[in-house]
Amino acid sequence: MDEHEIDLAGSPEAALAAVGRAVEAWGAELDRQGSGGQLRLPVVTGLRRGLMSGPLTVEATAEGSRVVFQPQESIQVVQTAPVVLLVLAGAGGILTVLWPFYPQLLPLSSFGAVMALAGWFLVISRLRTSGPQEFLAMVAAEAEGGGKAA
Repeated sequence: MDEHEIDLAGSPEAALAAVGRAVEAWGAELDRQGSGGQLRLPVVTGLRRGLMSGPLTVEATAEGSRVVFQPQESIQVVQTAPVVLLVLAGAGGILTVLWPFYPQLLPLSSFGAVMALAGWFLVISRLRTSGPQEFLAMVAAEAEGGGKAA
């Protein structure tokens, strides 16, 4: 898996504090070990939800510090309810497209259109991605904010 990293302007201690705040806000777990630790990060990628884990290290650099997360294990499962809704929406879309060729389907075409739109509004429009890059962006935001409440 790819290594994810971000450079911060503050000291490694400030970066570790920002990581701690981001871990708490994200709902992740960090087993601290020296200047980093083992990170277990809940992730959402479209229709999949799971957990990534691996070492997280904070290194000193000339400009400040660098936070590096190397995922070693990823467990993800497909969320079945949205997939079922998408299959029904696909069937509704096909029904809507086919009625001009099969006029006996005309009474069902409006139901098909509603099903296709429901798939869009209930599933597709709500797909989100939250993974290591978004987590590191949260760490950067925490580092800039310095833990101050907005």
